[in-house]
Amino acid sequence: METLVKTDQKIQLVDGSFTASEALDVITSLLDEKINFHKLQRISWCEGDRDANTNYPDGRIQELEREKVIAKDFINSVRSEGKRLRIDGILNITLEN
Repeated sequence: METLVKTDQKIQLVDGSFTASEALDVITSLLDEKINFHKLQRISWCEGDRDANTNYPDGRIQELEREKVIAKDFINSVRSEGKRLRIDGILNITLEN
């Protein structure tokens, strides 16, 4: 008998309408969590090996910090209009071959 193994998963992380302040809080919180993940990853890689190559987490941290600035600038540019912002964030998880 053959067992089917699920190879993908979707998680609806964020789905809603937010004020500018709420949207900024949600986006900033998500990006900060991911930045912290990479900071911890970098520390872990360096434990016992001060010369570990941390180019990947370093680059991701910088990239995510830039995304945070871009998101903040965008939200602040529409804040005065008083409109709500829709955020739809789905995590797509797939099994790698």
